[in-house]
Amino acid sequence: MALLQISEPGQSSAPHQHHLAAGIDLGTTNSLVASVRSGSAETLPDHEGEHVLPSVVQYHAESEHPTVGRAARESAVADPMNTLASIKRIMGKSVEELDTVSRQYPYAFIATDSSVPRIETVAGAVSPIEVSAEILSVLNKRAESTLGGELEGVVITVPAYFDDAQRQATKDAAKLAGLHVLRLLNEPTAAAVAYGLDSQPEGIHAVYDFGGGTFDISILRLTRGVFEVLSTGGDAVLGGDDMDHLVAEWMREQAGDEALSLQYLLAEARKAKESLTQSSEVELNLQYGDSMSWQGVFGREQFDELVAPVVQKTLRIVRRAMRDAGVKKDEIDEVVLVGGSTRVPLVRKEMEAFFGKAPLQGIDPERVVALGAAIQADILVGNKKDGDLLLLDVTPLSLGLEIMGGMTEVVIPRNTTIPVARAQEFTTFKDGQTAMSIQVVQGEREMVEDNRALARFELRGIPPMVAGAARIRVTFQVDADGLLSVSAREENSGVEAEIEVRPSYGLSDGEVEGMLKDSYRFAEADRDMRMLREQQVEADRTIVALEAAFAQDGNVLLSGDEREQLEKSITKLREIASEDDTRAIEKAIEQINKDSEFYAARRMDRSVNEALSGKSVDEIGDNG
Repeated sequence: MALLQISEPGQSSAPHQHHLAAGIDLGTTNSLVASVRSGSAETLPDHEGEHVLPSVVQYHAESEHPTVGRAARESAVADPMNTLASIKRIMGKSVEELDTVSRQYPYAFIATDSSVPRIETVAGAVSPIEVSAEILSVLNKRAESTLGGELEGVVITVPAYFDDAQRQATKDAAKLAGLHVLRLLNEPTAAAVAYGLDSQPEGIHAVYDFGGGTFDISILRLTRGVFEVLSTGGDAVLGGDDMDHLVAEWMREQAGDEALSLQYLLAEARKAKESLTQSSEVELNLQYGDSMSWQGVFGREQFDELVAPVVQKTLRIVRRAMRDAGVKKDEIDEVVLVGGSTRVPLVRKEMEAFFGKAPLQGIDPERVVALGAAIQADILVGNKKDGDLLLLDVTPLSLGLEIMGGMTEVVIPRNTTIPVARAQEFTTFKDGQTAMSIQVVQGEREMVEDNRALARFELRGIPPMVAGAARIRVTFQVDADGLLSVSAREENSGVEAEIEVRPSYGLSDGEVEGMLKDSYRFAEADRDMRMLREQQVEADRTIVALEAAFAQDGNVLLSGDEREQLEKSITKLREIASEDDTRAIEKAIEQINKDSEFYAARRMDRSVNEALSGKSVDEIGDNG
């Protein structure tokens, strides 16, 4: 889609004006800022020539500004309670969710009226959002100083698996830092853009992103310049930091002193890890106490043995992502390594062995995400005037459809970058069902009645089959202009139907905000209602299946008393399902399944006998 530059009559269109924009990789361990200068993307250094900014903030007395970066990281040993690192791991987490990760931090988490956790420091309580804002502020000042003007906008990268809360927390941090966010871009997509993979006609790419605190694997399919995420997987608390902890514990064991500071050991472990990327061994000299020390030699082979479980854990996630994507290793065209932890030789060795090909290595893995973000930011502020330009946007609210029980099944979650295509498979509820009505909805609530109806269409001509046999694939596609098309296809017969919908992206900010607030306000009630409806639907399904079985062979396989007892169970289940006690319905379903086990067994025996009837033992053996 070519863009035309339009100006008002009598006003200059300023055709040579260059808009200042930057891409920011807000990382767990390190962060970078990059921009397109003279046609090429490059990371921007600070006044000392350092490109990488450690994502560490040290707080001082209230009258002093926080220290950010390398100086803060060096103070972590002496002042661990006020020096906050790896804050990305808890971005968007509630107080309750922190139980699993807070033990990894020495900080004092304090309870507040808000669901946002806060950390006690000498400068007062701060939230993860405020800590991230300090990092972003430094990067913003660096960019403006280097580029010589105020930024019109930035693209900030986030892990592909970041949920809405984590993404919103990132945007809040940027707003607090005075930044205008053009887009939150998934890190694997940014890496692919940096390598120019988006300029290829098509292909399937694996982006292995192993940073200091997070791991992320994405399988991307490129079709005509549009990236589709086939699958993604990751671990928000798995990264190079875990390697550091393993090496630090080994050092503690070798030194034989439990009193050694963990922060000191982690700093030494990090130095050893970085040295071993180039050297086969490194000399260690641990100093503790007034006159105590320990010297030793640490080899790469020993390091590989220590960290192998961490690398293998990433490989298990990679295998799962490949299975989810339905992609085999030989179908992967390129493997992109992202993140400082991919510098570890063992990681590169294992990746090459797994995929059977050498990963792309032309760009510094620690800078590749920031560079891709810079390229995207340059496009979004309008600096690219020639050629085709694909303007990406996001869905402000989730898109889905109505399923049994009046529930909403989300197909495309809100904040999904468009263009996008997502599909899910559904089936029929009743035997012999030949048509299905599909209602498309938009919103964040669990029940259809609480969301906005966009369109309704019907899929007809489904061949009569038993309930659950039909395979109906419903595909949602949103193009770059925000035009939604929904298609439904019965996979066995090939019958299909589709409709084009203009989603309500014209909703005012207030309307969108209101819908989101409702989703938060009624979250617990919605969850309870969905659980109830799911059990009610399951009860209906159980009753329909039993009654269909009665009609087919109930008089043959059941005595009068047995059938009467099962019909009483059905009546009881129907009565309980009409109430609003979710647990009672669940128990009633379990009971009727237990009561009808003998009937199911007889039906199975009958089916087997009919299948084997008239066949010899040799025939059965030949078919086995």
